[in-house]
Amino acid sequence: HHVGIAAQSPQGLVVTVIRDADMRSIFDLSREFERLGDAVRNNTATREELTGSTFTISSLGKLGGVLATPIINFPEVAIVGVHKIEEKPAVRDGQIVIRHLMNLSISVDHRLADGWDGAMFLQDVKALLEDPTTMFMEMV
Repeated sequence: HHVGIAAQSPQGLVVTVIRDADMRSIFDLSREFERLGDAVRNNTATREELTGSTFTISSLGKLGGVLATPIINFPEVAIVGVHKIEEKPAVRDGQIVIRHLMNLSISVDHRLADGWDGAMFLQDVKALLEDPTTMFMEMV
């Protein structure tokens, strides 16, 4: 799975591509994300580093966005939007409490993947974000 990460650059919005993301550790992904970000900022990213993603992650959170419908970059299968984390009231164990909450959105090309699979993927992402320690379980 080649995952695109949308990033703002002096040249506009670009999508850097982390190849074989499904085969990398969380630490390796972090290093590659940083390396690609530097390449974009320094205007040294290659065509190979900017093409060929099968899925994109886009974030409007830094800009304050709380909801959006991300547009799929053809020929990708899907794109997920990550939005701003905000303090909001939530009900936990029958009590109203203030929690840090974030919206996620996904667009799926139904010619290539079932919407149900996209929805289940988003539930998996949600579970990982709610308990990040589970990301490290596969590393043992």
